[in-house]
Parts: sequence; structure tokens; C-alpha cells
Amino acid sequence: MPEKETLERARRDKEQGKAPTTQAGEFIREEMHHIREGKHGARSTKQAIAIGLSKARRAGVELPPPAPGEATERTRRSAERAYERGHGAPPRSTPSAKRSRAISKALKREGHGAASHAALARQAHSAARGRSASERSAAAKKAARTKGPAKRAAAARKAARTRAMAA
Repeated sequence: MPEKETLERARRDKEQGKAPTTQAGEFIREEMHHIREGKHGARSTKQAIAIGLSKARRAGVELPPPAPGEATERTRRSAERAYERGHGAPPRSTPSAKRSRAISKALKREGHGAASHAALARQAHSAARGRSASERSAAAKKAARTKGPAKRAAAARKAARTRAMAA
């Protein structure tokens, strides 16, 4: 079950008209915090993100499952189930205590490096490489447009500081 604060943040994002992926980002953020504080681990950053996305779908975020061919059939079915759960479908059966415990124990055995800043940066970089230059450019332009003057100024200051450090 997601934390109350996460649900609140996601709801605020929705009210502000932000994209479902932005709303889902709050759940992913929560997952990263859980891994960092040692609640459990993850085999990879990709797995940590997947757990967050699943939580978001189950919480009712309008995030449709991937289209056929975008992800494996197993992942797609899992996302479909999570989406249905978040949109009024009753649970198929009561969750098995044995299975839940096994999943929890397996995640606890995993490492905590998946939520490190370096791992997240690597994941973002590899995900960006899968997109074309025009797609990346369009995303950056949209980000600048929807940021607002105060946040834009803060981002510019941060960029200047980063450039100064590199020089």
C-alpha cells in the first residue's frame, strides 16, 4: 500500500493537469526511498521502477499498460491486471500469504545499489539512448514550457553551477 503522502502528491499532480507518467513518478520516487532506507532491495533500477509503476496503476493512475510488442507478454499482462485493480475490478482471489512472504523475503535479499544516484543516472541515460534526437529535443522543449518562470530560473542557475564545476 502506498504511503498517504505519495497518494496526496500524485493527486495534486493530477489536479494540476500533469501527465499520468508524472503522477506515476511519485510512486517510483517512494520505491527508491524504500530501497535507500533498507525496507527492501531490488535486482536492478528497472525492477525498482516496475514496482513503482505497478503501485501507481493499482492506486488508480491513468497509466495504460504497454502496447503489444512494447514489453514482454508477461509484463503486459501483469500491467493490465494492476490497471484493472486500480480501476474498479475486484481482486481475482485473496492474496496468498505464503507467496507474499516469499516475495518480501526475496526483495529483502536483493541489494540497495539499484536506487543509487549513479544507477538512476545510468538508467535514464540508457533509456534516453533508445529515443531519437527529435524525441529528446521535443521532451526538453515541453519541459521548459511547462516548468514555469521560478522553476526555469532555478534550473538555469543549477545548469550554470554544473557548467562551472565542469570547467
